[in-house]
Amino acid sequence: MTLAILTCDEVRAAEQRAVEAGISLWALMQKAGQACADVLHAEFPEGRVVVLAGPGNNGGDAFVAAQRLRDLGRNVWLYDLAPTQQRTPEGINALNALTGARQPLEDMRLTPDDIVLDGLFGAGLSRPLSGEAAFAAEQVNASGSKVVAIDVPSGVNGDTGAIPGPAIRANVTVTFCAKKPAHVLQPAASLCGEVIPAEIGFGRFINDAAHALHENAPALWANALRWPEATSHKHQRGRLAVVSGGLANTGAARLAAHSGLRIGAGLVTLLCAPSALIVAASSVTAVMTSSFAGPDDLVAQTERSSAIIIGPAAGFTDATRANVEALCRAGRRLVLDADALTVFADQADHLRAILPAASILTPHTGEFERLFPGLLGGSVNKVEAVRTAAHRIGATVLLKGADTIIAAPEGRAVVNTHATPFLATAGSGDVLAGIVGGLLAQGLTPFDAARAAAWLHGDAGFRVGPGLTAEDLDASLRETVRNLYETTHPTGE
Repeated sequence: MTLAILTCDEVRAAEQRAVEAGISLWALMQKAGQACADVLHAEFPEGRVVVLAGPGNNGGDAFVAAQRLRDLGRNVWLYDLAPTQQRTPEGINALNALTGARQPLEDMRLTPDDIVLDGLFGAGLSRPLSGEAAFAAEQVNASGSKVVAIDVPSGVNGDTGAIPGPAIRANVTVTFCAKKPAHVLQPAASLCGEVIPAEIGFGRFINDAAHALHENAPALWANALRWPEATSHKHQRGRLAVVSGGLANTGAARLAAHSGLRIGAGLVTLLCAPSALIVAASSVTAVMTSSFAGPDDLVAQTERSSAIIIGPAAGFTDATRANVEALCRAGRRLVLDADALTVFADQADHLRAILPAASILTPHTGEFERLFPGLLGGSVNKVEAVRTAAHRIGATVLLKGADTIIAAPEGRAVVNTHATPFLATAGSGDVLAGIVGGLLAQGLTPFDAARAAAWLHGDAGFRVGPGLTAEDLDASLRETVRNLYETTHPTGE
């Protein structure tokens, strides 16, 4: 199955290529409806099935599914939002193939033991649900019934991930051949439940490489990882420098330094103000420490560094800004996080003028908004906002969140959904910055380093689970790295 994430128009284009190759739209609808029915029957084998059919092709899929479920012996109640509306030829075929009763949607009644198949509206809906459809969505959500959605839950915009009004909350969503933005972007993704892409006949007409948006996974970047060889030594594996905050603020940089070392950088140095050196040096072992006496000294001490992380607890100060500007003008490969971004609030153009191209920005939403005010709210969705930001700043941007977005300046982007909500804890982002920096120091491209780091960070979080603190991620990251190495080197070579 493809990792490409397709817009509604891109899906329609793939369907059209299938039609031109001799596959009928009716055949595609039959397979879509049957796939939805089979998933529902497998996931929820007991209970009355309530099928909700809308006026478009989703309604046709729902008719096919209803008949398939009846053929499987399920007790199916079919409610139609548009019993008198004109349908497409495929929808008419689906309607003509039905046996058994069909009732108007207004007659729907639900119990907590029911399983609802939501076929009211699909991914192309761009307006809020209204009237009977909105009331039905509220009934479904209040009923406690299990829900399987066709394509996307009704009320969700498939391209933007927006929820402009009432929307059905699904336990499972069955989509076709590829995921859409709504399946991976919040807030819509939280309504989709488990997303199951079903191959119905046009998947082979999707050119994965031709699409600029993918769901993040090792298949995209695992070959770029740098593993040590028999003759490797630490100086060949990358030199990472991490700039610390002041005396009382070294923890964030220490977390970043440890994760950079864990992910494979051969030599990691924690750089701090002289007043913080004793604290930093007494709390690390394999990580080296050194103090610097200002921007010029910082530049001198990072001359041999392969990558530098600056920002975690660095302080929202003129000194932080001076340090960043000095490193930028020296052409260092940078990971800018936290305070190193905030000191350039609403000055993205100035930062671009000095920022080396081989740099990575790792903001959370608040930092992103400060650097690029209005961009999130004024874009079609978060992916387009991050793409625009990356193009504008001339560097890779990783926007942290439940749906972490990574975009390169030329427009390539991934959405990382491989993560746990337990990562929402202090210090987790500092660990992520360290992983990004450690991979960048080893020679990965900024885009590969950022998307690999997001997945590895999420996987380490999954391994810890409930009760996670940032300190826990070091040990779990070790297991993540070990597992990935064993997967990519099955013979131990």
